[in-house]
Amino acid sequence: MTQPSRREVIATGPGTGADDGQPGSHRDVDPVASTGEERDEVGLRPRSLDEFVGQPQLTEHLRIVLEAARRRRQPADHLLFAGPPGLGKTSLAGIVAAEMGVGLRITTGPVLVRTGDLAAILTDLQEGDVLFIDEIHRTHRAVEEVLYSAMEDFKLDILIGKGPTARSLRLDLPHFTLVGATTRTGLVAGPLRDRFGFVGRLDHYDVDDLERIVLRSAGILEVTIDAGGARRIAERSRGTPRIANRLLRRVRDYAEVRADGTVTAEAAVEGLEVFGVDELGLDKVDRAILDALCRRFSGHPVGLTTLAQCVGEEPDTIEDAYEPYLLQQGLLLRTPRGRVAAPRAWAHLGLVPIEPSLR
Repeated sequence: MTQPSRREVIATGPGTGADDGQPGSHRDVDPVASTGEERDEVGLRPRSLDEFVGQPQLTEHLRIVLEAARRRRQPADHLLFAGPPGLGKTSLAGIVAAEMGVGLRITTGPVLVRTGDLAAILTDLQEGDVLFIDEIHRTHRAVEEVLYSAMEDFKLDILIGKGPTARSLRLDLPHFTLVGATTRTGLVAGPLRDRFGFVGRLDHYDVDDLERIVLRSAGILEVTIDAGGARRIAERSRGTPRIANRLLRRVRDYAEVRADGTVTAEAAVEGLEVFGVDELGLDKVDRAILDALCRRFSGHPVGLTTLAQCVGEEPDTIEDAYEPYLLQQGLLLRTPRGRVAAPRAWAHLGLVPIEPSLR
């Protein structure tokens, strides 16, 4: 298999921070040419399966799939990674390309508005390249249908002209590997999901794995940290490496400005408290949700829209970004009548639960 030069191509447009209402465009970028935390984020990503921490079952399965493809000198099967945000789906796409020694092309589902957008990417791929589509469940239906023949037969059907004179043209595509990522597996259409040769689920990380990630990231960022400091950060990272790395950067800032520059357990706790992250990893909005349920509504069930208005967030943001963690931690309950604070929420806020008869 030929090995094209390594490059990354990312998409801009709706859903990628450039929401101008126009169809997305695609551009070549140098991953190390970004600034600030974007550069840090790229630099912290593992570049091989050996560097990837956590998800042992998934990485073992992936190792077998990629090794088998290398021995056959063929591109790897199409891969779908599912799981909550920040767990490493994008990193795994880059690792697949690196392990196979091929190029990586990156885009997102919402950017692919027209079939021509996808056709332009597919026809520019080289043999064996990896095409990564983030949020693949949000791909437009017309674009998704073009993917079917591209994934299965490596053919691209293009309609030329309109009306009675229209004709279909079928183009051959280089054999490539499609890597899809989704946070909502149930929204991926069945015909599309069935065309992936491997579907991997990423779960939240335990504290030990997050501690290893924090220590690795600290080494890359040249942050002086001890095991206690890494442990405190890991404990408040909500099981998510992306959050762990973000908290590490904030604690680093605190240690440099308010301490001696070393991230100890004490400095980590103080720094996280300054930035509003408590011992359960809850931030200001999390606590506002619990406070509204306990204090403002005295433990009565509250509808999602009402709750969102109370904390100044959109209902979708509450439901997708905050509720899952509160539910996992046993702080929030969903009932047919609305959201209710669990006993642990009252205890966390230092409140005594109100008896049902007194509500």
